[in-house]
Formats: sequence, structure tokens, C-alpha cells
Amino acid sequence: MNLDDLRSILLSERETGRLTSVAPDIFDKGHAELAAITKKVYAFEDPFSDEARSLIDETLAIRETLQDIFSIRTRKIIALTMMHAEGNYYDREEVKRMIPAEREMFEQSTAAVEQCQGILLQNLPHAPITTAACPPPVARVVPVTGVPDPADEDGEPETVSHADEPAAPGPQALPVVAQKGPGPITHPCTLVRVLEDMESFLGVDGRIYTLSKGDIVTLPERNAAVLSDRNIVLNINLCK
Repeated sequence: MNLDDLRSILLSERETGRLTSVAPDIFDKGHAELAAITKKVYAFEDPFSDEARSLIDETLAIRETLQDIFSIRTRKIIALTMMHAEGNYYDREEVKRMIPAEREMFEQSTAAVEQCQGILLQNLPHAPITTAACPPPVARVVPVTGVPDPADEDGEPETVSHADEPAAPGPQALPVVAQKGPGPITHPCTLVRVLEDMESFLGVDGRIYTLSKGDIVTLPERNAAVLSDRNIVLNINLCK
């Protein structure tokens, strides 16, 4: 899903007041393309070369296009929500064109509007919203990390619910850590003062920086070193 594909989808969304059919994983593919381009940028020895800057511009364009697609489709879904809540006709086929996350948003927002109608217009008592799309909150279950043998009798990883009482500490007691995938990679940083305006660039930490003369910012050491060598920034770290 490259930039041209995303722009084509955005153009289709802008040309019609109805939801268009898109792949359910359009945003996943967009983020995968961003990750692939970012990897190419990191491969350049000079992150400020013309080639690297061109790729950075492409990542900015992809992020902006994804945001525009989300915004346009969300506005259409909200309009469908109001038509449904007011009892007006709307095309059910549009609901079928929603990707899973959008369908969940539609069901949740519809239920919320209907509940608010009941409270404000029909003087009904407050009651929690109960829909298949938004069930009542339950205790989150996360794996215990760091245990040498995480398998239980059924061969499945052991889990601990945050709703349970904490177990008494023992010789192998370990904290429960809730993580989604590997932890973030941290990069040593340096405090610098920007000596001249510069175009946006992608830091080794994955952030896009847009700096102006006189800014005092914290940059990843690798980026700060390159800019310092070019007399674009001045290292003002107080502790080294």
C-alpha cells in the first residue's frame, strides 16, 4: 500500500458522499509501508542526504494521507450514526463497507446517541450502554514475564489478572508487566541549541523533527553529532 494507492483511495472518498469499499487492512498496510521506508532511511550513513530527505517527505505524505482518509470516513460514519438515531433512511450497504474498527465505532456511537436520546428526550434513567461492540469492562489478563517455565498443566502460558489479589512474595516472585510486544528502544539524547533553520528530518528514535533557529531541544545523540559537525546545532549538555 504505497503513497499512490492511498492517494487514489483518498480521492475516491472525496469525490463521493458515501463510504467507498476499502481493504480491511488498509491502515495496517499503510503503517507497514511507513516502517519499510523508515528502515531505508536508517540505512543511510548520512540521514540528511537528498535521498534520505526524499524518503522522509514520503513518510510525512503517507501519514497525512492516512489521517485524511480517517477523517473523511469518520465524518461519513458520524452522519450515518445520526441518520440511524433519528430514524431516517440510510443505505445499509454503507455499513457493510466499514472496516472492523469503523463498524465498532459506528455501533458504539449509535448506542451512545440512543441512550442520550432516552435520557434527555424521554426522561429515562441513566443506564450503562450495553452492546455487543462495547461490553462492560473486565479484568485485563496479562502474561507474567521472566518466569523460567511459563507453561501450566495444560501447556498454556500462565496468566495473572489485575483483578486478583497480589500473591505473597516468594523466592521467585516477579512483578507483573503488561506489554504489547517488545519494549520500546531507547536512544541516548543530547541537549542542543539550534543555530539555523532546517528542514524536517527523521531522528533515529523514529520521531520527525522540525527545528528553527534558537530552539533548545533534546535530540538523539547520533543526530545531534551529525548536526553539530555541520555547525547547525550547538551541544549544550550540562552533564557529560
